[in-house]
Parts: sequence; C-alpha cells; structure tokens
Amino acid sequence: MVTMATTAADTSAATTDRRGTGGPPLWIPALAYGVLTVVGAALYAGPRPRAAPETALALQQASGVGGAIATVLLFASAAPLAVWTAAVYQRLHVLGARVAGPVIALAGGLLAAGAMLASGAVGATAIAVAPAGDAGVAGALAQLGFAAGAAGFATPFALLVAGVAVPGMVLGLLPRWLGVVGLVIAVLGVVAALTLVVPAVSPVLPVVRFGGLLWMLAVSVVLPKHRTRR
Repeated sequence: MVTMATTAADTSAATTDRRGTGGPPLWIPALAYGVLTVVGAALYAGPRPRAAPETALALQQASGVGGAIATVLLFASAAPLAVWTAAVYQRLHVLGARVAGPVIALAGGLLAAGAMLASGAVGATAIAVAPAGDAGVAGALAQLGFAAGAAGFATPFALLVAGVAVPGMVLGLLPRWLGVVGLVIAVLGVVAALTLVVPAVSPVLPVVRFGGLLWMLAVSVVLPKHRTRR
C-alpha cells in the first residue's frame, strides 16, 4: 500500500511539475505599445513614401503640436516593445523552447525597437527644422524617417514574430491558427523591405504594424506561463 501511495504521489508530482516562472504578464507591455502606436498614428501620419520635397515640407510645417506629440509617442513606443520582446523570450525559455527561435525573436524585437527610436528622432528633427523652409532637407528627413519606421521596423519585426510563432506551434504553446497568422505577418514584414525602392508595396506596412500588434496581444493572452511536465 505504501508503494502504491508513493507511486501515485510521484505520478502526480511529475504531472504538475512547473519548471521556473513564466515572468511578467505579456499583455501589459503589449497594450502599452499598442496605445502609443495607435495614438501616434492617429495624430500624424507623415509624408507618403517618395513624396516631393515640397509636399514633405508643407506637411511638416502644418503638423503642429499633434505632429510633435506623435513623434514623441513613436519614440516612446520602443520601450514597451523592447520589454515585451525580453519578456516573451524569457517565457519561451521557461516553457522549454531551447532552440534558435527565441533568440531570433529577441534580436528582431530589439532591432525593431531601435528602428522606432530612430524614426521618432528623425521625425522630431524634421518637424523642428521645417520652419526654416528648406525643402531638400525636409524631403531627405522624411525619406529617412520612413525608411527607419517602415522597412527598418517591419523587417526585424518579422524576425520577432517568426521567432515566437514557429516554436510556439512546434511545442504546442500556441494555437496552430495563431502561429500561421504570425508566419503570414512575418512574410509580409520581409516583403516590406521592398518599400525602400518600390513604393507600390507600401500597403503591406499597416498590415504588418497593426496586424502584428493584434497578434502580439493575442499571444500575450494565449501563451501559457508554465508548461506542465508529464
């Protein structure tokens, strides 16, 4: 009887064993990143890619306080994105994803956050120097800000999404449909690199940015904090 009780206890312990802790809640930095991104985009969209220098200058001069706030929010959104990246990397590690995927996600997320910093800084500089009326400078800064915040963000963001989606599906940590959606977003993020030379591809950018935001929120809710060891 003692042996049977011991065996049952060992089986129960093996079934409910939790390896480490799942780290901080993912939804908090994801929600903060989402609010900053959406509000910033609503306040100021910036010049379209390859816009004429005169058009870029006119938009920068007319941006007003809303444009200045938008660039600050864009700059600030890098912080919660970096926090979410670090948190999801640690969560996947705890859940047993000892593969390249989480490391790729970490690198991609940090690069994407850096792109947000660069785009926000360039945008703020463009608005600050716009009163000087130099269309050439305005056009150059607009193109640089777009390159950093568009392709410069979307391509490394694709690495973040793919680095989470693939091990999440393989290990059964995410629903298959959510993993597939993540892979689609990742592919579009890579395609977004073409916006540097082919402006016609730019419609994929909002899909990557806002679709990726919704995907991050979904992962934040679905990804478990612990993995039961059986």
